[in-house]
Amino acid sequence: MVRFSGRRLGAAVLAGMLAVAPFAAPAQAQQGKTLRVALLTGIDHLNPFTAELLAATQVGRLNYEFLTLPSAENAQPTGGIAESWSASDDKLTWTYKIRPNMKWSDGKPLTAKDAAFTFNKMLTDATARTANGSYVTNFDTVTATDDATLVIKTKTPQATMTALDVPIVPEHIWAPIADLKDPKTDSMDVVGVGSGPYLLTEYKQNEFVKFKANKDYWRGAPKIDSVQLLKFSDAEAAVNALKQNEVDVINRLTPTQFDALKGQPGIATNEAPGRRYNEISFNHGVMTVDNKPLGNGNPALKDIKLRKALAQAIDPQTIVDRVMSGHGKVGTGVIPTAYSAYHWQPAAGELPKFDLAAAGAALDAAGYAKGPDGVRTVPGGGKLELRLAGHSSRPFDQRTAEYIKGWFKDIGVTVTPDLVSDEELNDRTSAGNYDLAISGYSTSPDPDYALSLQTCAQRPNAEGKGGSTDNFFCDAEYEELYKQQLAEFDPAKRADIVKKAQARFASQTVTVVLDYDNVLEAYRSDNFSSFTKQPQPEGAILEQMGYWGYYGATPAAGQAASSGDSGGGNTGLWIGIGAVVLIVLVGGGVVLARRGKSADDRE
Repeated sequence: MVRFSGRRLGAAVLAGMLAVAPFAAPAQAQQGKTLRVALLTGIDHLNPFTAELLAATQVGRLNYEFLTLPSAENAQPTGGIAESWSASDDKLTWTYKIRPNMKWSDGKPLTAKDAAFTFNKMLTDATARTANGSYVTNFDTVTATDDATLVIKTKTPQATMTALDVPIVPEHIWAPIADLKDPKTDSMDVVGVGSGPYLLTEYKQNEFVKFKANKDYWRGAPKIDSVQLLKFSDAEAAVNALKQNEVDVINRLTPTQFDALKGQPGIATNEAPGRRYNEISFNHGVMTVDNKPLGNGNPALKDIKLRKALAQAIDPQTIVDRVMSGHGKVGTGVIPTAYSAYHWQPAAGELPKFDLAAAGAALDAAGYAKGPDGVRTVPGGGKLELRLAGHSSRPFDQRTAEYIKGWFKDIGVTVTPDLVSDEELNDRTSAGNYDLAISGYSTSPDPDYALSLQTCAQRPNAEGKGGSTDNFFCDAEYEELYKQQLAEFDPAKRADIVKKAQARFASQTVTVVLDYDNVLEAYRSDNFSSFTKQPQPEGAILEQMGYWGYYGATPAAGQAASSGDSGGGNTGLWIGIGAVVLIVLVGGGVVLARRGKSADDRE
C-alpha cells in the first residue's frame, strides 16, 4: 500500500539544531561534484519488485532504466531502454525496439531478454507484483523474439503500454533468486548491477545507500559525480542544514518554512503544482484479495451512512487555508489538478459539503444517538470512539489530526489521534489495524496507476503481499469503469471514463481526499545553478516520475565540475534508514546520537 505512511519525519529537537546526516563530508569538499539532498522520507528496501515507498522508488529510478518513462518536458512518454515502439491495429500486440549497445554496469549486454524476464517474473510470482502488479494484470504473453525486440501481447487493449512504470532488471542476476522476500535481494551482489544514471555501490541496512555516477550511461554521464540523499529527523532539521550549506536541495517543506526561506542569500525556492494528494481513510471493513476480513477496524465504519456523516464533518478548505497556508488546492478525486485532463471536478451535491449541523442530524437519523456525556453510541451498544492513525513526524498530520478531533467532538464522536513512526503506521494500516488514517499518494501522469490502487486485485494477501491497495476498495461498478478506461485509446473518451470512476469511488466514502499539495522546495543557488524540472519550465525538482532533477543538476559557475572520482568517501548516495545518526551542531562541535527507525509514503 503505497499511501499509508505514507511508509513515506520526528519533532524538532534541541531548538531545531539536530540534523541527521550519516557522516556527511564538509560542505566545501562536496560542492559541485556531489549533490546533497535532504531526505525526509524513509526507504523500506531496495528490491525493485517490492519497494513501494516513494524514496525507494526514486532509488530504483536512479539505478535502473525503464522501457519508457515520462519526459522532463511534459511528462509524455519518451524512450528509455526502448528507442521506439508500435502497436498492432487491434492494439493487442506491442512491439518495442530495444536501444542497441546498452550494457549493465557489470559489462554484460542489456537486451530484450532482460525486459521479458522482468515482466514474466511479475506474471508468475505474486511477490514480484507487490509494487507494480497492476501494469501486468492484463498481459497475455511477453516474449523477446531476439535481443533487440520485445513483444507484449495483452488480453484486451491497454492504454498504458507506453507508461509501464516498472524498473527493468538484469536476468542474469535475478533469475537465480527463487524467493523475492529473501533479504539477499537487497545485497550489492543483486541490486548493485544497474543501468540508470547513477549506480548503487554500497548498502548497509539502517545506515546508508551509496551511488556513483554512471559514466557509461546511454544519455551521457551526469554533470556531477555523485548524489547524497541525507536522512533528516524532520523538516526543521533539514532546513537548518540547508541554511548552513550542509545540503543542497530540500523538498516537502512546510508552508511556514518555505515562506521563510524566500529571499535568503544563496537560497532559491521552487513552488509547483504537485502530484500528491492527502486523504483521511476509513476502515470500512477491509478484506484481503481472497475476501477474508483483515485487521481490527471499528465495525461501525462498515455503515456507509456513518462514513458519509463523518465526511460531512471534515472541511478540506480549512486544511488548505490553515494547515497548508494556501500552498495547495482542495481535493476531490484521486487525480490531482496537476493532471488537468483527468482531474474530476464534482458537480453540486456529488461530494458532501462541510456542515457540522447536517452531519449531526445525519447521525441522529442513522441511529447514533448521543449519550448523557455527549458522546454518541453505536446501535446495539458501545460508544462511538475512533482511533486516528498518522505520521508522528509530519506537521501536516499533527495539525490535521487536531482539526479532525475537534470537528468530530462537535458532532459527538470521540477521536483519539495515534501518531506513530512511518514504519509503524505502514505496518498497522497494511494489516488493517486502524479506524481512520491520515495518508496520501503520489500519482502518475497516466491515470491508470492511481485508479488501480482502488481495484479488487490490488488488495493484499493475508501476509500483506501481492498488492498495492490504497483503501482496500472493491466495487463491481468501479471495476467496470476501470477496465473501460484501460481499454480506451481516445483521449477525450478515456478522460470521461476516468472522471466517472473517480465519482463512483468518491460516492462510497471510503476516504476523503483533503488536498493536493503544492511542491515546496528550496536549493543552494550558490552551489547549483539549475535543475531539470518536470514538467518544464515550472515543475518539480525532486520526486519526479523520472530521474531528470538528479541527472540534470548543474553546478553553479565556479563550483567544481565532475571529477570522475566516484569510488569512496564523499561521492556516494547515502540514505539513512532505520537507526540513523543525528549530527548536532553545538558551538562548532559535532555530537552523535542514535535515533530509531522511520519510514515513508509510497509512490
